[in-house]
Amino acid sequence: MFRTPLTLFRTLAIAEAISWTLLITGLILRATVDLDIAVSIGGGIHGFVFLSYGATAVLVAKNQRWGALPTIVAIASAIVPYATIPTEIWLHRSGRLAGAWRLEAGTDPRDGAWHDRLMRALLRRPWILAVLVAALVIVIFVVLLIVGPPGGRD
Repeated sequence: MFRTPLTLFRTLAIAEAISWTLLITGLILRATVDLDIAVSIGGGIHGFVFLSYGATAVLVAKNQRWGALPTIVAIASAIVPYATIPTEIWLHRSGRLAGAWRLEAGTDPRDGAWHDRLMRALLRRPWILAVLVAALVIVIFVVLLIVGPPGGRD
């Protein structure tokens, strides 16, 4: 399904924008018709997609060997509503999303690093990678739910 870094990143960038719509809709419903559950549902979905997008940005940045600036911009774009879409367009047009997954070591000296070897091993086993990333996102999501919203509860 996600044969290239571009398809995975684009999918999550769009999902993140959609999740912003759900959250904003929930906030509007809470303010206009006193429907608090709408924020709980929209906020929960948005939070999970937000974390999934962040994990995807890190994985794609590692695979594509982005520098600090594009990596930070990609991750931070999830904070601003709908900013993941122009970020994906910028990364795509600048060639940063071009190419395939790095499944094999090349001639680059960085290919020998333990974290590059681990990434390639996991990329060769996409189901294991997907389960590990999903488990990490779920753990972070649950911890954040336990901690509660910023500024305390209403």
